[in-house]
Amino acid sequence: MSATAITADARIPLRGHLRHTGALVRRNLLWIRQDPESMFDAVLMPIIFTLLFVYVFGGSIGQTLGGGQQAYVQYAVPGLLAMTSMTMSQGVGTGVHQDFTSGVMDRFRSLPIGRGSVLFAKIAVELLRMLFATVVLLVVGVLVGFDITDWPGLFAAVGLSVLFGSALMWVFLVLGLTLRTAQSVQAMGFLILMPLQFGSSIFAPPRSMPGWLQAFTDYNPLSNLADACRGLMTHGPVAFDLWMTLLWTAAITAAAAPVAVRRFRSAR
Repeated sequence: MSATAITADARIPLRGHLRHTGALVRRNLLWIRQDPESMFDAVLMPIIFTLLFVYVFGGSIGQTLGGGQQAYVQYAVPGLLAMTSMTMSQGVGTGVHQDFTSGVMDRFRSLPIGRGSVLFAKIAVELLRMLFATVVLLVVGVLVGFDITDWPGLFAAVGLSVLFGSALMWVFLVLGLTLRTAQSVQAMGFLILMPLQFGSSIFAPPRSMPGWLQAFTDYNPLSNLADACRGLMTHGPVAFDLWMTLLWTAAITAAAAPVAVRRFRSAR
């Protein structure tokens, strides 16, 4: 991006940035409407993972929790909420990469709009997709026996997971703006997601894990998020994990957001 474009961007008032962001959000939503297959992950992933873990692992892991499959449902659904926030945040990286390779970003840059509006619109749409996937997850969770005992806690858990997911989106934006192909963005996202997801308390209590893996789990932000959501949704302990999740969110955003903005301004 040229110095002239950056200067012009700085002159756009906040109201103008908000208006541009809203217009780009609408554009992205209309694109989803024309390409409904792009919502398959938001619809199918929560259904598949919930049914898979509840009916395949629920009986055996539930016994260790002292209540069978029903106890595992109460344990797993809050954890899957945390997993959904991370998995859905990956889409923003491939999306922004495709916008560059297809020439859409060049058209945006030729328009008199705030450059930051493009990134914020991408994040806003992915957050809406994340919320949609969360609703699907909770509906399926209720159908398989999840008992919602604290509605304010439920909304707080959803808000916390979305907040953490928005921080992770800056990481995947950096990947999308740095790597050369969409396949490499997806592959690198997979390498980040898998150890964080399975080396956490999302699917099973970490007390049965080997010592070195328990140490990794203790410092895994997904464990903090899953345990915080679990405490909020089921009246469990929450203070430590809530504050740790907020600290992780702030740290990830502070580290990744400036890099993403700088890469966006200099990319291609």
